[in-house]
Amino acid sequence: MKASAVIFDTDPGIDDAMALHLLARHPAIELRALTTVFGNAPIATTTRNALSLSAFYGLDLPVAQGAAGPLHTPAEQDFPAHVHGDDGLGGMFTRLPPSTAQADARPAHQLICDLINAEPGEITLLAVGPLTNVALALRHDPTITSKVRQVVVMGGAFGTHGHGGNVTPVAEANIINDPEAADIVFTADWPVVIVGLDVTQEVVMKHHYLAALQGKDGAVGDFLWEATRHYQDFYHERDGIGGIYSHDASAAAFCIAPELFSLRSGPVRVVTEGIARGQTIQDFHKPTGEQTPWSSCPPQQACIAVDAAGVLNLFAQAFN
Repeated sequence: MKASAVIFDTDPGIDDAMALHLLARHPAIELRALTTVFGNAPIATTTRNALSLSAFYGLDLPVAQGAAGPLHTPAEQDFPAHVHGDDGLGGMFTRLPPSTAQADARPAHQLICDLINAEPGEITLLAVGPLTNVALALRHDPTITSKVRQVVVMGGAFGTHGHGGNVTPVAEANIINDPEAADIVFTADWPVVIVGLDVTQEVVMKHHYLAALQGKDGAVGDFLWEATRHYQDFYHERDGIGGIYSHDASAAAFCIAPELFSLRSGPVRVVTEGIARGQTIQDFHKPTGEQTPWSSCPPQQACIAVDAAGVLNLFAQAFN
């Protein structure tokens, strides 16, 4: 079976580091590049983390720095140090070996376009941070919509299984960080799969599961165990789940084993103003002929159910 070519657009991030390990180790994936975006930490930090993690996992591929803020930059930005730590990696960045690699000279959106154009019909664009780089790529070269294989997004929340937003009652973090970009990406005429909180919060890596990573894959298992201590403390205090949600690793798992997920089709829009800013809304009903804000938008796929045990097994196998 031919491996899937993937560009990983990321804001590392503890769960990004876990997703990158799965992508790096699984034979069904051929990573083509990492592109970085602001989100879990400032862009300089997420780019530094991506370069170091790439070297730590033994990868040799371009890493391109992307957007430092949303399409419409606010005066001030807040970064979730209480979730991911000041370094984005739960205080464990200094445990990574020094990296001498430099970022690619191209901005992330240009690298995305260049690689998609070089392999039309082959590239999956996996975006697990704010969607600013992806929107900028669409602006830079709108023809990539007909050349990308698919776009897989970790973000959003549609309210299934009682899962609303994790920043506001309706908005998920990646989407509310740049709602305008997300609306551009979801309404573009290309195939998008949205792996949102509806499924990622169904996949919980419990304490014993995380502890079992210790000693595996050389220093990698120890590093991820230590990095997730900060992350688990946050989720224990907030939700009392005894572990962590598998956000980005679930999106990576979709690229490897989409059969683990159930999809619902329908156009998706993002609320860009008011108290519901950042909410993702899918119109999954049959068209009635009446014009709505979704009428002229292509159908996209939202994940609404998941084989949680299957995702956990898939991630664990990356350490065997």
